[in-house]
Amino acid sequence: MSLAAVPEAVHVRAPGKINVYLGVGGRHDDGYHSLATVFQAVSLYEDVIAYPDDGFSLSVSGIDDPSTVPVDDRNLAMRAAKMLAAATGYTAGVHLELRKSVPVAGGMGGGSADAAAALVACDALWNTGLSPQRLHELAARLGADVPFALHGGTAVGTGRGDQLNPALARGRFDWVLVTSEAGLSTPAIYARLDEHRAQNGALADDPPLSLDVPIPVLQALRAGDPHSLAACMYNDLEVPALLERPSLDEVIKAGLEAGALSGIVSGSGPTIAFLCESPESARYVQGELQASGRVALHVHGPVAGARIISA
Repeated sequence: MSLAAVPEAVHVRAPGKINVYLGVGGRHDDGYHSLATVFQAVSLYEDVIAYPDDGFSLSVSGIDDPSTVPVDDRNLAMRAAKMLAAATGYTAGVHLELRKSVPVAGGMGGGSADAAAALVACDALWNTGLSPQRLHELAARLGADVPFALHGGTAVGTGRGDQLNPALARGRFDWVLVTSEAGLSTPAIYARLDEHRAQNGALADDPPLSLDVPIPVLQALRAGDPHSLAACMYNDLEVPALLERPSLDEVIKAGLEAGALSGIVSGSGPTIAFLCESPESARYVQGELQASGRVALHVHGPVAGARIISA
């Protein structure tokens, strides 16, 4: 396909996520852990704009220090574009412009959202016409959170988190997110979890080894009941995240004192997600946390996955 035959640009938006529940199994020989998780996509987005080009390049904006985001093959969006080109035989390239809003290394899947958006954007830009199933297969090769960023909504993830089944979630859930200036490394948090378990053994209230999502979590989502959901939110990575950064515990306490129903480390952290009773309650909690000098964002879920904004 010649460059003249493709659109001038394709703009795709993909959401960040919260792990409402995250149970982590033992480490396998390949380095991955079995997961049982419930994802919810929330209204904090990554924007990826794809421009036709002869080679592959990437630029980053929207954050204070763009140098914290790699622009080479370490970047999931770059890898997504090259993977799609290889899979479809496309011989030209793309320039990807990443406009970031999801915290970098914040446990909300911002890099995965970039990758999902890049797949959708390049597929449209290059007119490769892949099916949703094929895009999902490519996304799963990039990481556990990428397929969910494609689909959005609320879903149960098993395996490495990439085997998705939609979960019915009625109504709207309001969250307040407290972000941190410095991120946490997901591999480091998983390693800290393994170390902690080796030293201390499984805790009595750890999720069962079967790694099933507890029924009360699914019932609370189905009922659209934030109080019930608050009572059963859980994250196996919270302990290692708090060990790595003890100050996060003070953030959780502050949000609960401000009126949040529950607070949890999002994914591998360090973002803290507070579930609130209503939009009004969330705005109050946000204001209280901001007044204490913290960066707090009010978002809601579930929202749609990666979608084309313009082409």
